[in-house]
Amino acid sequence: MHKKKAMAKRSVKAAVIGAGMSGLIAARELRREGHRVVVFEKGTEVGGTWVYDPRVESDPLGLDPGREVIHSSMYKSLRVNLPRPIMGFLDYPLDAKPGVRDDPRPFPGHEEVLRFLQGFAADSGVVELVRFGHEVVRVEQVAEGRNDEWVVEWRTRDGEASAETFEAVVVCNGKFTEPRLAEFPGRSTWRGEQIHSHNYRIPEPYKDKIVVIIGNGPSGIDIAKDILHVAKEVHLASRETTKLEILEGLFQHSPAIAFLLSELQSRWVAKILSGKILLPSEEEMMSSVHEYYQRIEAAGWPKRHTHRLQLEKFDYENWLVGELGLPPLEKWRQNMYFTSLSLLMTLGENWRDTWDVEKWMKGEAGGEEEPDKINCTLEC
Repeated sequence: MHKKKAMAKRSVKAAVIGAGMSGLIAARELRREGHRVVVFEKGTEVGGTWVYDPRVESDPLGLDPGREVIHSSMYKSLRVNLPRPIMGFLDYPLDAKPGVRDDPRPFPGHEEVLRFLQGFAADSGVVELVRFGHEVVRVEQVAEGRNDEWVVEWRTRDGEASAETFEAVVVCNGKFTEPRLAEFPGRSTWRGEQIHSHNYRIPEPYKDKIVVIIGNGPSGIDIAKDILHVAKEVHLASRETTKLEILEGLFQHSPAIAFLLSELQSRWVAKILSGKILLPSEEEMMSSVHEYYQRIEAAGWPKRHTHRLQLEKFDYENWLVGELGLPPLEKWRQNMYFTSLSLLMTLGENWRDTWDVEKWMKGEAGGEEEPDKINCTLEC
């Protein structure tokens, strides 16, 4: 998509909602670009969904609007499903420094990721920008046609409410807090226990029970394996027609490299706001949207997958890199991503501990293999 680059630079007052991974990197990139940044975080620490909270909501399905909402969907046994080298940020990797990181595994647990985000927030100075205990309850344009002024209203834990005007708002409050339930005949009248994965924490409550897990995404399969050794039976149900055998580790989902993507998007947004990069015309943007819908329809994807980027994720990342004037992303990142998918499907339950990532990085175990030669699936 062709567009002209702007020469003038401006500084805006920007609000970032959320101090999770995306909010932290957005705040850093906005400040690097010379913007004045305030981060609103309703919790008491940085990390967002990576902050493990053993509490569960009073309504296990998340349907009651009056329930106390627990932000994190983290379960105790969660480990990352992508290796360290392709997590973290370009200039702040998720490495395992001796004496600093407590989990040296190439696929660490969620505690390590939280420590990483805490370290990043401190080292980058972003933590100083965060207003903890401030929940944003309203974002609204000041007046019609004035798209450069926004009122952000927040509420503190003691009930105090206030508002402030900003020239830009970046929403980074995550997408894993509000459950999306599968509707099927009999669900509302069935008397058995029903729980959304958002409220799953540990396997012990399912000892000797017959459990049906609806959904074969990353969480569904992880939870199935987590309770497999305590439950009487575990059944995995999916709307997809592809058969899954959880005991042999067959998978159909595609993990996303969220850290890198959020970093590139944050840099792009920061430069849009400073005027270094100009958006295309509204007509060009709408034309691009329609073309994308046609591509995902041709691929057989339902519209609910509109914002999943697996169809052309590396094309999109490389487009962002080009927009930002950065060097092309190293090919090993793409190779490692596809290798992860392949091994995830073929090495079984302990695939994270079977793959010698360090050896692969040295090129001794297929590190130079082209992605299109790796036998894997990109279906979601």
